[in-house]
Amino acid sequence: MTSRERFLAALACSPLDRPPLWVMRQAGRYLPEYRALKARSSFLEMVRTPALACEVTLQPLRRFALDAAILFSDILVIPEALGQGYKFRDEGGIAMEFRLDSRAQIDALAPPSAVPERLAYVADTLALLKKELAGSPASGVGDKMLLGFGGSPWTLATYMVEGGSSEEFERIKQLYYTDRATFDALLEKITAALIAYFEMQIRAGADAIQIFDSWGGIIAGPDYEAASLRWIRQIIAALPKDFPIILYAKGTAPHLTDQAFAGPRAISVDWTADLAIVRRTLPANVAVQGNLDPVLLNTTPEIVRRETSRLLESMRGTAGHVFNLGHGIMPHAKIECMQALVDTVTSWR
Repeated sequence: MTSRERFLAALACSPLDRPPLWVMRQAGRYLPEYRALKARSSFLEMVRTPALACEVTLQPLRRFALDAAILFSDILVIPEALGQGYKFRDEGGIAMEFRLDSRAQIDALAPPSAVPERLAYVADTLALLKKELAGSPASGVGDKMLLGFGGSPWTLATYMVEGGSSEEFERIKQLYYTDRATFDALLEKITAALIAYFEMQIRAGADAIQIFDSWGGIIAGPDYEAASLRWIRQIIAALPKDFPIILYAKGTAPHLTDQAFAGPRAISVDWTADLAIVRRTLPANVAVQGNLDPVLLNTTPEIVRRETSRLLESMRGTAGHVFNLGHGIMPHAKIECMQALVDTVTSWR
């Protein structure tokens, strides 16, 4: 069974000898080869240059026996394509070129129809990756699953209204509670842009798409549906019926069942939930993904093997599990810990 077949079987909730494996942010700063490339090219240059983005995407697959490649990009390419650029602050975090303060600014954003042309470099990267991943398994990167991705409308709106990274999310919450018409106008535009973007990714060869609702957990529980999930549901409904969508929404454990009925093929679960309980709670035809604590990859190989085995054992006898972390791998993760994780999962029986 190839890696791609294994991944698709897990998403179909078919029984497997072991779950497929990939890691959020698996291409990035914990890899010395990434740091070497980053010393010559900025993050934004790598994202916008298909050959470089392809190279970064493939780096972890050359080192580790992972079952999937995930496009190297950023969720903020959507605001950028709509006319609101972004950069990284020297002290850390994201800074948008400006923040959305008015309905007039929202109306002035580019139409969603402009997204495929403005993000054509993403399609070009996916086409390069598809060609690389179609090779023989002996190449080290062949026959892997190819994942596209994007942010959720709510998560993207937080950056666009706050003007970048935020700790309190006061501005986006105020907009939601005090001017719902303007909030909905913004979310409608982002949702339409994401539909166009994901359709482009599918045409370019993505085998599945993960939606990151990274800030889904910061809105009050009774408001999660109106602020975030309704828009995700619209996106999934607009995409091809049988195309696999994975939904990751950090800090939203109380909403997992509602998320499952929004139409994704799999729910990615953060590390705060007991994945075996989640598996028993959700519909049998919806896969689960996760959910090892990323901090464990900063410890020792022995601890990683122990905790990975414990998670695998808790899922024994279940179907529909994609092994992953409960959030993105940290920049200071140890190579030997990542290797221990991969070895433990791929040798599991």
